[in-house]
Order: sequence, then structure tokens, then C-alpha cells
Amino acid sequence: MSNNTGNTLLAVLAGIAIGAGLGILYAPDKGSKTRKDVKDGFADGKNDLNHKFDSILSQLGDKLITTAVDLEESYKDMVSNASYKTEDVISFLEEKLANLKKQNAQHQK
Repeated sequence: MSNNTGNTLLAVLAGIAIGAGLGILYAPDKGSKTRKDVKDGFADGKNDLNHKFDSILSQLGDKLITTAVDLEESYKDMVSNASYKTEDVISFLEEKLANLKKQNAQHQK
């Protein structure tokens, strides 16, 4: 979580707490109704935080899956390129070997 987001979340939570406290002090309703309203407010806040947390987890999971797929594709490309390079090296070495055999045959005459 970035520093700005953390500060914003802290400010929102502090505002909720202060607002709830002032609401209780100056509430025109009965205490039982006010307590129920406060309890419901906290439950709503908890649900909102749970939804945000679930959303963040989902986004993180999606990002991890995407990264894993990208890594797998990169690995396959690397293996494929290495295979082509290996074939090139083998062809080069076979050509050099053929030239050396040819030169050796000429020297033995």
C-alpha cells in the first residue's frame, strides 16, 4: 500500500471514529437505537473493507497469473532460441570438421 493511500485510509478511519463519537454525544434518538446505528455503521465499514481487500487480492492473483504466463512464454522462447543456436553451432562445427578432414587428406598424399 502506498504511503498516500495509507494516510488517506488512516484519515478516513479517524474521521469515522470522531463522527461516531460526536454522533453518540449529540444523538436525539434513544441510546439503544444509537448503539444499533453505530453497530450497523461499523458493520458496513467492515464489509466495505472486506470487499476492498477481496478486490485487492483478486487483482494481485490476476497479476501473478499474468506474470507466470509471461515467464513461461519467455522460458519457451529462450529454449527455442537456444535450440536454434545449438543447431547453428553443430552445423558450423561439422563444416569445420569436414574442412579439417579434407586438409588432412591432402597432407597425407
